[in-house]
Amino acid sequence: MRLAAVPELSTRTVPGRARRLAEDAAEAAEVRRWQTHPDVVALRVERVRTQVDRLCWAGIVLGLAFTTANVQWFAAAGAAFGSLPWLTAWLLDPTVCLVLLAILRAEQVTARYQVQTGRWVRAAKWFTLAATYVMNTWSSWAAGMPAGVVLHSVPPLVVFVAAEAVTDLRDKLTDAVQVAFMNATDKARVHALAAPHPAEPRPAARGDERSVRRKLFADYLADARGAWSPGVEITPAWVREATGCSRGLSSRLAADLTADVGTGVRDDA
Repeated sequence: MRLAAVPELSTRTVPGRARRLAEDAAEAAEVRRWQTHPDVVALRVERVRTQVDRLCWAGIVLGLAFTTANVQWFAAAGAAFGSLPWLTAWLLDPTVCLVLLAILRAEQVTARYQVQTGRWVRAAKWFTLAATYVMNTWSSWAAGMPAGVVLHSVPPLVVFVAAEAVTDLRDKLTDAVQVAFMNATDKARVHALAAPHPAEPRPAARGDERSVRRKLFADYLADARGAWSPGVEITPAWVREATGCSRGLSSRLAADLTADVGTGVRDDA
């Protein structure tokens, strides 16, 4: 008795597990379909783009703030605190930084839409970055202080690398949205080609004798062509009699069959 109960228990539990697995698979497919939807991918990319922009801008602003103090000290050249040369020295680095920030802000928009900027834009960006680097490290180079060179080189170089990298990152994020859209379009095209034509019936399930294939226009036309013989006048009435089609379809069938065999049609519908 106990041996006979084991197979019975397994036959009861396997269908339940299979059903749950099928439900999990269907749910996973639905979740994945929405996760790979172009609008969902674009929304996620926009969130990542926002995070990247904020982090890069924070690093760039902090780096430029560090260089501002160094450039002021370099431009003041030992002027007395509060004097006119000491005050005007604070204007040098912000002048360069504002131009650099304007270029980076413009590239933020052009990179989003993958619009290439001209050579003057890149030259202006590199010139402002190079000027910031030279003004930060000149005193250390002149004094022969390697530690000072390293210390004052890191912030300008970080700003330079971030300014170049953030443009490429925005461009690649835009590519990610386009790739997601193209993949979704290709999948939709494949499904559309694989799906049956609306006029065609779905294949009947095996063993279902009640499922009957609906007759198509081509089937009626083939029957009419097979029933026609030379000397028979093709009319809608004759087509209905030969194929059993409806009154509305008989005129189209008679016209197509006439075009095939070259016999006139008399409209006696």
